[in-house]
Amino acid sequence: MLEEIQPFVIGHPIPVLYRLLILGLSIWLMIRIYKRFSSHPTLRGRTLDLEKPTVRNSSELKGTGRPLGLWSPVLFHRPAPEPYPNWDIRNTLPLPYRPFRHGPYHITMGLRTMKWDEWIELDNHYLKFHADKARRIEERGLKCCKTAPEAFDGAVELLEEFCNYLPQRYPSLYLKTADGMDNLVTGESFNIYQRPLVEDPMQMAARMVQDDLAIMFEKSDGQYYLLAGSILLAGFWRLEDKWRMPLSEIHTSGNVPGFKQKLEKGMMNLFRRLQPNGPVLRNNYFIQVDDNLPWSDSIGSEDDDHIGWNTAAKNKAIENHWFRSERQSLRRLPRSGGVVFTIRTYFHPIIEIAQQPYVPGRLASAIRSWGDDVARYKGRERYQDVLLEYLDARHQEQLDAGLNISKEDDDRSYPY
Repeated sequence: MLEEIQPFVIGHPIPVLYRLLILGLSIWLMIRIYKRFSSHPTLRGRTLDLEKPTVRNSSELKGTGRPLGLWSPVLFHRPAPEPYPNWDIRNTLPLPYRPFRHGPYHITMGLRTMKWDEWIELDNHYLKFHADKARRIEERGLKCCKTAPEAFDGAVELLEEFCNYLPQRYPSLYLKTADGMDNLVTGESFNIYQRPLVEDPMQMAARMVQDDLAIMFEKSDGQYYLLAGSILLAGFWRLEDKWRMPLSEIHTSGNVPGFKQKLEKGMMNLFRRLQPNGPVLRNNYFIQVDDNLPWSDSIGSEDDDHIGWNTAAKNKAIENHWFRSERQSLRRLPRSGGVVFTIRTYFHPIIEIAQQPYVPGRLASAIRSWGDDVARYKGRERYQDVLLEYLDARHQEQLDAGLNISKEDDDRSYPY
């Protein structure tokens, strides 16, 4: 056999060279792909331009020309997520979101595309968040969780999505059942089909995930209204203050910097164009000067009529400074047309995150670059002296230890 092949190879070198060339190109391509996607283990999607259409073909445009306030159900089946690799309720750490950049600071929505595996993020803080939510539901009830009658179907649709998604993504925590799903750790069983439900659908949804949740629905004026929510761990805002408000008023009533000038048009475009197959993500961050995840007592009692940074003690010890980051997703529910916000909070002591390479220098630069309106909104005047002095010192320690800041972009990518 070998004697038969050898003359063929010698006499027909071109096919062999072609095969070698194809092999070489394949290896080169694989190396390029590996380098592209291994720069960070959880590289996220591209940034979106809200001034351009977010759909790719005419079939995706269905609904953008519909009458305001009218949504026709869309036949869309969310792709099943892969099980989270080696997820463990004791050992899976929170993702290290550090969504701040060196100055100058720019006011943008900061949207990027979302992969379906990324929709709901659970980690080893799950049981603490679950206990905090259960306590808050017991203590505050309807002040934190409610569903308007006209939003009931959308809230139930969210429950259906959770009961399909969570057992697929976290099979060691959730088991799908004929009635909904079971929590294999807490022993809870969620029946989402019985009527009446045993509790408000948004309250039930709150028990399933670490996120706060809100669903916005479009009315005939083209505005999206907050008609369903479970806001239990928000820290700085209350559901009852924003209940039934349109999207624009939610932001203007909260004095969100640059909203009218830089954000409103893009946000309204996003909500109008958002399709069930086009979910998006964004991150933000705050500094908090107490360690209370559900509500920051530093800005006043949760039941006070007037709350604000003016009540916070000034320049408390650095041990009282916490880094609070939100990772938000937005997706359109295909049946009801509601737009779901998931708001997952990550909450860490400043002295913990400042140990990480590049973080103290970059965070100090970001805080110094805030404009006056952003600085007021984030309360900088109440903590800047102590915080910036501490961050500067930790940054200098890292430089003295040999940290090469010119390599920062090689070692990390936004929002980490």
